[in-house]
Amino acid sequence: MKLTPIFTSLMENDLYKFNMGNVIFKRFNDYTTTWSFKCRNNDVKFTDEMIQEIKDQFNHYCTLSFTDEELNWLKINLPWLSVGYINYLKFWKPVRNEVKINEDGIASYNDCGLAIEANGTWLNTSMYEIPLLAIVNEVYFAFKYGVNAKDEIFKEKTIEKVNRIKRDLVIGPFSEFGMRRRLSATTQDWLIKYLIESKAPKFIGTSNVYLAKKYGVKAVGTQAHEYYMAFQSKFDLNPTYTNMFGMKTWVEEYQTRNGIALTDTIGTDIFLKDFNLTYATLFSGVRHDSGDPIEWGDKMLNHYKKLGIDPKTKTLLFSDSLNFEKAAYIYDTFEGKCNVAFGIGTYLANDTDVKPLNIVMKMVECNGSPVAKLSNTPGKIMCKDKDYIDYLNRCINWRLTH
Repeated sequence: MKLTPIFTSLMENDLYKFNMGNVIFKRFNDYTTTWSFKCRNNDVKFTDEMIQEIKDQFNHYCTLSFTDEELNWLKINLPWLSVGYINYLKFWKPVRNEVKINEDGIASYNDCGLAIEANGTWLNTSMYEIPLLAIVNEVYFAFKYGVNAKDEIFKEKTIEKVNRIKRDLVIGPFSEFGMRRRLSATTQDWLIKYLIESKAPKFIGTSNVYLAKKYGVKAVGTQAHEYYMAFQSKFDLNPTYTNMFGMKTWVEEYQTRNGIALTDTIGTDIFLKDFNLTYATLFSGVRHDSGDPIEWGDKMLNHYKKLGIDPKTKTLLFSDSLNFEKAAYIYDTFEGKCNVAFGIGTYLANDTDVKPLNIVMKMVECNGSPVAKLSNTPGKIMCKDKDYIDYLNRCINWRLTH
């Protein structure tokens, strides 16, 4: 089997990659990183044919370039991106030899038969994560079940979901965040078009910049865990202060734009140590991506109140394993206390009659040093060096108790 090209544009990436890329380009373009792939599904096996198709699809991705028309759209619609960064994108191309797929010497985090590792500048490797995961997903489902085999049930379930929120579920504003685990490029395209044409209540946009451009909806996204993780490699910075360094740098670049801070890279309690009056005022809100959402939301509201900030002026953005029912419960809990919004991924982009893949591509080294995301959920840690995890936890425990 040979699939048609999955990617036809470098614009097809999540917005936060461009937001972070702008900061990396201007301030950290000498950083180097290593990224590793992990499949969390215990029963998934990638065949030799799948792996070859993944390689072929990424080879094609590496032939693409940004067009002048795309770059002009970025300048007009994402005005916070610097002219220098957009001009850089005019000449940027993926570097194929920075990504190894089932080659010798790659650290494997699973027994699925697929190992992927990216090594190169942070500026480059950051851009590979989402396309690689999207390619792996689409190839797996096409080869496992047949091309377009799950499209009809995907569409039927989507239509029922939208009817449900029209009929008897009340949720806050939501965006589609599912590119990395989507069923396919064509189904995500159909999904965005349908959410618009059906007038899905409270739908405001997508993280997929290409589809935001195509359908004239808002491109949504701010920053990812990698942004804070990279600063763990700074030899002159205690790793528990990486949130402060990251927020400081972000504010210097964007002032009050792109103002949703990610709270759980090394745990929310450590984040709150540095989320002082200045940053809590300048950032328009915070994003939840692990742990109990109600406990987290209450903790954030109490923190704002302690700082003398009215929580009703701030946004809590929830993005962890959401469906419409869970979003409705969260919205009902916090409505009237603050602004509530949602980023919904796999539930919107890959819901059929079979279990979706639970795959990630994470930064595991920066500038030759190990880095890690701890989050608020056990089992999501991914790091090459167990001793570093112990060190990071000791630093966190010390700071929380002093």
